[in-house]
Amino acid sequence: MTDTSTTAFELLHIGGPTVRIRYGGLTWLSDPTFDAPRDYPGPVTLHKLEGPAIPAEQVGPVDVVLLSHDQHADNLDVSGREFLTAATTTLSTPEAAGRLEGVRGLAEWETVRIAEVTVTAVPALHGPEGAEEFSGTVTGFVLRADGLPTVYVSGDNASVDYVRRIVERIGSIDIAVLHVGAANVGRFGDIDVTLNARTALEAAGELGDAVIIPVHAEGWAHFSETLEHLARTFGYGGRTAQLRIPTAGVPLTV
Repeated sequence: MTDTSTTAFELLHIGGPTVRIRYGGLTWLSDPTFDAPRDYPGPVTLHKLEGPAIPAEQVGPVDVVLLSHDQHADNLDVSGREFLTAATTTLSTPEAAGRLEGVRGLAEWETVRIAEVTVTAVPALHGPEGAEEFSGTVTGFVLRADGLPTVYVSGDNASVDYVRRIVERIGSIDIAVLHVGAANVGRFGDIDVTLNARTALEAAGELGDAVIIPVHAEGWAHFSETLEHLARTFGYGGRTAQLRIPTAGVPLTV
């Protein structure tokens, strides 16, 4: 177990969806992606444009990996799969647990206690309604601990309604790490498979006064909106004060 007792919440954006979080006396890592730029052929070819801000060997010990899903290379790449083999605990979907050795699958709304932190698997929709048939199952996570902020890590969720449901069931969220960027590979026409600026603003409204930390908006060819556009949209919507855009490789404390 790593010593993170000096800060309530620290986030290091490594690149894409990959963030290192220090919370509740533990170090967490989401969606490991450490490959250099390359292409990933498949039914839809993905093009990685940027490598990680820091290499995997400089991340340090990780207690828990939060893997939103394993079926897309922009959330778990080749180096990320190697990283999982050294992780003490990896939480993901039941489907990922069936495909990857050492992964614990959590059903929707299932909770697990790790040290002083309660982790809840929360729903995520990677596209429009019915997208699971094509995109597969995805999960988000909520972290809670006594005396600490409640943290929501969205995973690749495009649905504002799902965010509303999470708040209704969980209660107040203090920090929300949202996957944004309007990811679109053309599978559903003009419908994005992650939050775009407009829907991220709507999600922020559902999340009340939560600090919004946007990630997974750059570094891959299928993102169709920039963080600058997101920041403008939040400004026009009167929510600039909520938004904290991390600089890759630089720790952000909340």
